[in-house]
Amino acid sequence: MSDNPVVWFEIYVDQMARARKFYEAVLGVHLELLSDPNDSGVEMLSFPADMDKYGATGALVRMEGFPAGGNSTLIYFSCEDCAVQESRVNAAGGRVQRAKMSIGEHGFISLAMDTEGNMFGLHSMN
Repeated sequence: MSDNPVVWFEIYVDQMARARKFYEAVLGVHLELLSDPNDSGVEMLSFPADMDKYGATGALVRMEGFPAGGNSTLIYFSCEDCAVQESRVNAAGGRVQRAKMSIGEHGFISLAMDTEGNMFGLHSMN
């Protein structure tokens, strides 16, 4: 496989406004409406993306029958220094699960829980 194997991700949420506020505060980004909330009962807010660069983008999703939390997939968000974003987690209503730690030559990670019960990671080389 010559291309990045991950092309998209979705983080399922129970309360879209709460989840949006959390991710915008922690990551310092603006999520944009991807779908019409009146169409088919699915709400989606997408993370910023540059389709000409390496990596995948995705969205927060609220859909009946797909509750948040309890899954075994972990998404890592890229950061300059993951300690910066980690420092915003508790104030935004989440919880730091594992503080910034070295993963050797591959940089550093932090693990956190969002307001919806989903664990996610932060990754940086610094």
